[in-house]
Amino acid sequence: MKVCVYGAGAIGSYLAARLFKGGAQVSVVARGQNLGAIRKNGIIVKAPLCEIEARVDVTYDPATLGPQEIVVVAVKAPSLPSIARGLAALIGPTTSVVFVMNGIPWWYLHAHGGPLDGRRLPCIDHDDIMLETVGTERTLGGVIFGGCDVVEPGVVHVENPTMRLILGHPDGRMSAKLEAFASCLRGDDLNVEVTEQIRRGMWWKLQIVACSGLIGCLTDMAPKGAYAEPACEFGVRQLVDEVGAVANAMGFPTGLTAEKLLAMASSQKHKPSIAQDLASGRPIEFDAMFGVLLEFARLTQVPTPTFDLLTALVKLRATAAGSYSEKP
Repeated sequence: MKVCVYGAGAIGSYLAARLFKGGAQVSVVARGQNLGAIRKNGIIVKAPLCEIEARVDVTYDPATLGPQEIVVVAVKAPSLPSIARGLAALIGPTTSVVFVMNGIPWWYLHAHGGPLDGRRLPCIDHDDIMLETVGTERTLGGVIFGGCDVVEPGVVHVENPTMRLILGHPDGRMSAKLEAFASCLRGDDLNVEVTEQIRRGMWWKLQIVACSGLIGCLTDMAPKGAYAEPACEFGVRQLVDEVGAVANAMGFPTGLTAEKLLAMASSQKHKPSIAQDLASGRPIEFDAMFGVLLEFARLTQVPTPTFDLLTALVKLRATAAGSYSEKP
């Protein structure tokens, strides 16, 4: 299977290494120091259960790679417009594009069903760039759980003994191609599930990242430390219930409770990536992780007072830091 991973951050590099280990023909689109390091040494993944050294093709110019069977998009949402031209160079008549990203994806309401079916999300896909470049029929969704960081160019440290990846078609169908892709990724340290309900996994993760992302941006701390403060724990309980209520109103109840989330967070020493980006002055995934969720709450008339307040505070802080600006 010929696969290109677009983006050599922590998640993209990790998935490229897993695909290499699984026997895929892997290439990576990278830039900056990662490009040079991967070209020289490959991708090195240091995980609790194994270490992977993946010698993959790497380039800054996707046009040199040609059409792929599968493209994995592992950039952050604010970068989508900037990769459109490069992404187009990788797409042939039968190419599938898997978006493994945080938050609500641009394609979320495609084949959603109900009164919101087909509605566009301009705050994520401004001017329909992804819709026109990729289209919905070739699009696949991915939701990944677990913490990892690029500790030096080309080197990824994985915190969790086991990561989890959920894959699915937006319209709920199953396909041999998606299962073959999942088989290339599966391993002792990565559980891969192919599902007919990809949105349910997205809402499960949204409940988690709404808490860790908002509180992490405001405290600059990982969940284990931040949630130990009683007021933060109270806020987490409110957020889990509010986001869960929106998920239920959208037709995808998760069953995730505050008790379960707090138990999982008790060992999470990994600071959320959005908090890392804010601390470094990089653009943050505000709209994909928080803005669209606010929109869905309004559309479904679900009250979210705690989420509203914390989102407003993060928005103000990110705007002041130059990490966020509303699109016109």
